[in-house]
Amino acid sequence: MRIDIITLFPEMCEAVLGESIIGRARKNNAVQIICHQLRDFAFDKHRRVDDAPYGGGMGMLMKAEPIALCFDNICNQTSTRPHFIYMSPQGQTLTQQKVKSLAQYENICLLCGHYEGVDERLIEEYIDEEISIGDYVLTGGELPALVLADSIARMLPGVLSADECFELESHYNGLLEYPQYTRPAVWHDKEVPPVLLSGNHKKVDDFRRKSALRRTALKRPDMLNNLALNSEEQQYVNDVLSNCNKSE
Repeated sequence: MRIDIITLFPEMCEAVLGESIIGRARKNNAVQIICHQLRDFAFDKHRRVDDAPYGGGMGMLMKAEPIALCFDNICNQTSTRPHFIYMSPQGQTLTQQKVKSLAQYENICLLCGHYEGVDERLIEEYIDEEISIGDYVLTGGELPALVLADSIARMLPGVLSADECFELESHYNGLLEYPQYTRPAVWHDKEVPPVLLSGNHKKVDDFRRKSALRRTALKRPDMLNNLALNSEEQQYVNDVLSNCNKSE
């Protein structure tokens, strides 16, 4: 997969994307992520990409033409039209299911907004969808773009050591992840659950499944509405919630 990021701060993006798992994945060509300086597509000597909004108001607005030129240049590089996403607080809230869907694309382009946003005509003509990472506003779209790029890239073949690294995590299959433990077996007088030391894989799997159900029921019961539980699992969840209500 190739991910292009249109930004005013490519160095900021590179500082994050060049490190850790994603940095190694880029070096190994498991994912291609390219950051583009939007000012390179400005017209005047000051490389301005913003202007005052028509009708007045506070702040400045990102102009349509430099963004369009940058995106068209990316299309020429890739010989195709990437799925174009504007990182915006007005967009659809990012979920793991959306990440799974986006990971199926061959080419994605992310636009990082700034100032008071982007000329609406650019959004209408060029943008395929708007995505938000939460119901709050940041000073720019770089952090959301980095969140989205990271969440997509880690699901691609060759980025993590195995698919199981993300398939058992929170949200991937509709549950929060079960609690995990490592050495030592006893820490601050707290012991690792004995079943995890038993070597019985079926019991371990059962324990983890119930632990995930319990954690989800207690922390995010709303997530259970979209799950198809068998009768035994549903009874277990009901018991967890009942005991929780009794203790309150």
